[in-house]
Amino acid sequence: MTTPSRERQALGVEVSQSSIGDLLGEVTHDLSTLMRQEVELAKAELRQEASKAGKAAGMFGGAALAGYMVLLFLSFALWWGLANVMDQGWAALIVAMLWAVIGAVLYAVARNNAREVRGLRQTAETVREVPDALKGR
Repeated sequence: MTTPSRERQALGVEVSQSSIGDLLGEVTHDLSTLMRQEVELAKAELRQEASKAGKAAGMFGGAALAGYMVLLFLSFALWWGLANVMDQGWAALIVAMLWAVIGAVLYAVARNNAREVRGLRQTAETVREVPDALKGR
């Protein structure tokens, strides 16, 4: 479907002969189309990023479970090994404190990585260009 001014342009009629209403209608139509396209771009980009994040989360979940099992049994082995040279209570406390330190370090690294997450870069870039496009730059 074409607007009246687009039909005029196709027929070779100059834009200067178009009415203000036709020109405003065309601008409104173009802005509406632009906004719809931006929303569709944002949706597509968000779906794509969510899909990637979901797959990664599933893999991390499986790896975390496997890692947990390995670390659990290694911790028991360390506890029992230390119990050969000291009281079992102290051996368990040493293993627990070791895990507390590891947990704190992992938390700090994860927090720093979470701060670096960026999303919808392409959408943000094109939305920033809209005002300049409206001004004719």
